[in-house]
Amino acid sequence: MSDPSEPGDDDYAAANRIGRPVARWMSRWRVAIQKRPWLDRVYRVLLTAVGALIVVIGLILVPLPGPGWLIVFIGLTVLGSEYHWARRLTSWLRMQLARFWTWWRARKERREARRLP
Repeated sequence: MSDPSEPGDDDYAAANRIGRPVARWMSRWRVAIQKRPWLDRVYRVLLTAVGALIVVIGLILVPLPGPGWLIVFIGLTVLGSEYHWARRLTSWLRMQLARFWTWWRARKERREARRLP
């Protein structure tokens, strides 16, 4: 499952513990919404509009100083709560980000090892 030597594993476990009550609440919320087809349609339209708006704002903020990419990821997460393609894209982006940080840490360690005699 998870390697205790990995620094992010504790963070991942903590995030899962924090997310469980939210997931339970969201599943009850979705059951209540799905019982009413008109409300389900309104919910999907609003969720799509809010998620797309967050993504667009994040993309506008990317070239500016600040958390542009973070806002884009948040928007994709909002869209991913309802759309499979957004969940897959977010998972792929998380995997790429994890690969980048692994590469970055290895590069940093190699540079430090070269500096030391």
